[in-house]
Amino acid sequence: MLVKWIRCTVMDRRGFERGQRKWAGLLGEPGFRGQGGGWSRARPGVAHIFAFWESRAFYDSFMARSHDRLASAQAGTFKDSQVKLFDHRFDVKTGFEPRFTDADLVRVALCRVHEERAEHFTLMQEKVWNPAMAGSPGMLRGLFGEAPGHEFMVLSMWHSAAEHGKYRTERVERLALRAQIEADVASLTGDIVELEPSWTV
Repeated sequence: MLVKWIRCTVMDRRGFERGQRKWAGLLGEPGFRGQGGGWSRARPGVAHIFAFWESRAFYDSFMARSHDRLASAQAGTFKDSQVKLFDHRFDVKTGFEPRFTDADLVRVALCRVHEERAEHFTLMQEKVWNPAMAGSPGMLRGLFGEAPGHEFMVLSMWHSAAEHGKYRTERVERLALRAQIEADVASLTGDIVELEPSWTV
C-alpha cells in the first residue's frame, strides 16, 4: 500500500474546506483505498491530509488523469504544500485499514534516520514501540511506512486526545531509552491532527 501525506498552510479556510469536500470524487478511482485529514492541534492554519492507494502504479495513473481536475477546486486557498509518499512496511497493532470514521485524532511522526541505523530503527519500531502502542487503550490502528532517503513515517489513529495524552506521559521517555532512539534518529518532526469528518472519503 502507498501512503501519501500532504501538509499545507491554509489561507482561505472556507474555500479550502469547500474544495476538500470535492475529493469525494476519489471514490471509484481504481486502486484508491481511502483518505482523511484535519487540522493541526499545535499549528493554527496547518492542514494534514492522508491518502491511501493500493500501489504506486494506481496512484501514478490517477495523478496523470484525474488529479488536476479534483485539485482545481482548492487552487489559491493554501501555500507551503509539502507532499511525501511512503511505502507501507508493517502495521502498528493489526490489520490496518484506512478508515477514519471511528477516530478523533491522528498522530504522525516523520523520522529521518542515520543510514547505518535504519535497520536497527525498523527493528525497534517492531519490537519496542509497536507492542507499547498496540497495548494502549484508545489506540485504534496505525502503520509504519518508508520513503527513499531513510525517512520513516509512524502514523497512529486514536479514539480521543485524552487517551493519546495518557500514552504520551506514561510511556514515551522509557520506551525511547530502550529503543536507543537518540542513536538512530537524525531528526524527528511530528504533529497531532484533529480529524475533520467531512474530509473523509
